[in-house]
Amino acid sequence: MGVTCVCQVPVTEGKSVQQTVDVLHKKLEQLGAVKQGSFCVDCETYHATGNVTGQPTKLLYVMHNSETPLSCHALFEGGPCLTADGNFDVLMLKLKSHFQNAKGHKVECRGSRYRYCDFLIKVGTVTMSSSGRGISVEVEYCPCVVPGDCWNLMKEFMQTFLGSSVPELPSVFATKPEGLYAPADCVDTMNQYLELFNKLRKLQAPGSNVR
Repeated sequence: MGVTCVCQVPVTEGKSVQQTVDVLHKKLEQLGAVKQGSFCVDCETYHATGNVTGQPTKLLYVMHNSETPLSCHALFEGGPCLTADGNFDVLMLKLKSHFQNAKGHKVECRGSRYRYCDFLIKVGTVTMSSSGRGISVEVEYCPCVVPGDCWNLMKEFMQTFLGSSVPELPSVFATKPEGLYAPADCVDTMNQYLELFNKLRKLQAPGSNVR
């Protein structure tokens, strides 16, 4: 895995979420990108119990990525992050006296996976409580693990199908003093998805209507 950028793409005015996704697919195919199956990223939220009185409850996010099917990612609010095997979900059931599942807060992102030269592109629909909340685009530049060396190239590529929706440099890059992306366990990518999921949760309250 190389340097990866995850961003939100606004729904085109007058179009539905699916119609906007279809337009992105068409633009990628016109560029010459080849569809290579599908992908899925999901996130469950847990509330930590037994905190000191008066202290805010910390959240734990348990995430899965189809790119790493044998792994599970646990991200505490404000850090740290850990990568475990798939049985971590079973462990969370046994820890229910310490972590309570926030029912109705599961977020899922599903969509199509495309390959274009050295780029891997994933266009997904983000859903919560079975309703579409937004559109995500993940772009990975596979040959490089130094964001500073390839960001301009990635940005130029994204402009070809995202236009003015191209994101700024992801904040996860700026927090790395050594300048390296962490591709091996894809925690940096999951942090970007988590940031996007939380943003969509705040933007749209449950029950809001997204076509």
